[in-house]
Amino acid sequence: MVKPDCVETNQVESIKALVNASGFLIITERMLRLEESLARNFYAEHSKREFFDDLVDFMTSGPVAAMVLQKRNAIAEWRELIGPTDPSKARVSHPQTLRAKWGIDTQRNCVHGSDSSLSAGREISLLFGGSRSTGKRFMRGVSRAYMWCTLILAGAGRISHEEL
Repeated sequence: MVKPDCVETNQVESIKALVNASGFLIITERMLRLEESLARNFYAEHSKREFFDDLVDFMTSGPVAAMVLQKRNAIAEWRELIGPTDPSKARVSHPQTLRAKWGIDTQRNCVHGSDSSLSAGREISLLFGGSRSTGKRFMRGVSRAYMWCTLILAGAGRISHEEL
């Protein structure tokens, strides 16, 4: 998930280029602005955490472009590309990652990515409409070796769905 902090510094195209250069295929993408209820549902696993309300406020502060990515072992590969949650730690231990390059702090850390195939199906369903079966629809017929993950480019400007 690329968050508003990277959009503010015009890194969207650079990040998409790295996504492609890293061997990911962008299956589909959609521009939307997260409503509060959607953001709360998307980050529900953090609802009891102290930072939850700030995270929801941040993620609803601008438009987002959601993407479904495909690659062999996509979730593990994506998490390797994005790096540790804390950009200051990422700069030391994983300096070539997205968070090391463009993250500011643990909230404005440039990107989000699914942490499991179950999360990916849930996130795809939330961002592309429908029930959990929507996420499963994207996964149907794909080898178990291929995993999906979601990428959100937050605040990416006002682009219509037709332009994607």
